[in-house]
Amino acid sequence: MRKMLSREELDYNVNCLKKQIEKFVSFEGENGAIIVNNADWLLDLKFIDFVREIGSLFSVNKMLAAECYKQRLETGLTFFEMSYMLMQSYDFLYLYNKYGCKLQIGGNDQWSNIIGGVELIRKIGKDDSFGLTFKLLTTKEGKKMGKTEKGALWLSPEKTSPYEFYQYWRNVEDESVENVFKMLTFLPLEKIKELCSYKDERINEAKKVLAFEITKLIHGESEAKKAEEASNALFNGQGNLDNMPTIKLETSNTSIVDAIVLTGIAPSKGQARTLISQGGISLNDKKITDINYVLSDKDFNDGYAILKKGKKVFYKLEI
Repeated sequence: MRKMLSREELDYNVNCLKKQIEKFVSFEGENGAIIVNNADWLLDLKFIDFVREIGSLFSVNKMLAAECYKQRLETGLTFFEMSYMLMQSYDFLYLYNKYGCKLQIGGNDQWSNIIGGVELIRKIGKDDSFGLTFKLLTTKEGKKMGKTEKGALWLSPEKTSPYEFYQYWRNVEDESVENVFKMLTFLPLEKIKELCSYKDERINEAKKVLAFEITKLIHGESEAKKAEEASNALFNGQGNLDNMPTIKLETSNTSIVDAIVLTGIAPSKGQARTLISQGGISLNDKKITDINYVLSDKDFNDGYAILKKGKKVFYKLEI
């Protein structure tokens, strides 16, 4: 089920989105893009009025025939989830009336919701609204890409650092590399075919190019180079560690559990202890097995210590 965000969280997400879109879309001039927050019209809706005016235009039988609902019937479909199509359709109607928006674009998993909006607009007597969907970026199992160790993969550097962003694409599964190249980069198809021609360990070289190209597109070439250097320093012993995610500790005498929580590797001390007991935490390439381990000056011989979860999540600890 989708979490209902607070107004503050909604506004913050909109601001983060605008910062990223500004790199690709102009907000200036007569035809400049506009970002609006649907909380402005959804949060003040009155339930009885909404279900009478909007809900009465939807057929439950037809909604349940939609693929997005059929998949949930076996596991349980809440009334809130059932109402999502109505709210998204109402979004389209509101934007149509206020801004003259006639085209809604989204991933192909939103097809039923988008069509719901198109049909809602037509039921009020307009026939010039349309929907357009595009292929989602998915794993080989068909699941949506975009999840990291810490949750969502954000475009905002405040939410996902350029290094973490780079590492995500550096570690995509082998079978997805060619597809991601084609969907998220502007490299010529001939170059992509050349990079992806190998299916053994040499595919790692293609992943490096992929991570660099996508990070450059989102965060700029300078940040992409910094992320690349940090990655090379960690995995190849060559490069600069200055640009990897870094946490400042008040003292070297910090418990390993506190360090894990401070980095965000685990959201709580309980989960940090679980990671340690399962053998998932290393410090300076030495596996930590003692949940009561306390860092000391000897762990900072080079002026820093490297805290690692598994094989892919790294943090530099400094005093």
